[in-house]
Amino acid sequence: MRVLVVEDEERFADGLRIGLEAEGFAVDVALDGTDGLWRARENPYDAIVLDIMLPGLNGYRVCAALRAEGNWTPILMLTAKEGEWDEVEGLDTGADDYLTKPFSYAVLLARLRALLRRDLRERPAALTAGDLRLDPAVKEVTRGAVRVELTAREFALLEFLLRRRGETVSKREILAHVWDDDFDGDPNIVEVYVSHLRTKLDRPFGRAAIETVRGCGYRLASDGG
Repeated sequence: MRVLVVEDEERFADGLRIGLEAEGFAVDVALDGTDGLWRARENPYDAIVLDIMLPGLNGYRVCAALRAEGNWTPILMLTAKEGEWDEVEGLDTGADDYLTKPFSYAVLLARLRALLRRDLRERPAALTAGDLRLDPAVKEVTRGAVRVELTAREFALLEFLLRRRGETVSKREILAHVWDDDFDGDPNIVEVYVSHLRTKLDRPFGRAAIETVRGCGYRLASDGG
């Protein structure tokens, strides 16, 4: 899933980016509130990790502006501040969750996963389509009783398709959520990774879960193929 990190401490932001990318997220970073607000307006993020003490616009103002515009992307607020009133202000401006630095990276990941389940669409802890099952928490994919090993990018692509199961998604949408703004390679890389998933998840089991919708993109069958 695609995440925006808005954090002015560059080394800390880079550490978050590296850690999240290792978990299969596509990550963009903004180092001030003004850039963060612009990116959040222009891109379809699945979640935003938002520091409060930022140059330009602070996190409260970024969050309030997005909510006023009807942007309900889940927001996890970060701050070095302590005290219940800081938490109250963050939540009252529209944040979905709150973490005080320093925090456990494992807790950050767990809270992000929880936020990704809170949406108008169903977001269960484990994603399923028929006997195809993906568990983001333990990075496990199974087809029936068989565990299937995927690379981090294959896992991220399958997670995105499962969250949009039954819907046709374009290559552009896939690139935006599974890769990131820095990707400037051949868009046909999507076809390569779809082929990898079919080789691992469909052909060995006599299934056809991932459908090509000619001229539009791809669709993962709701029943798992």
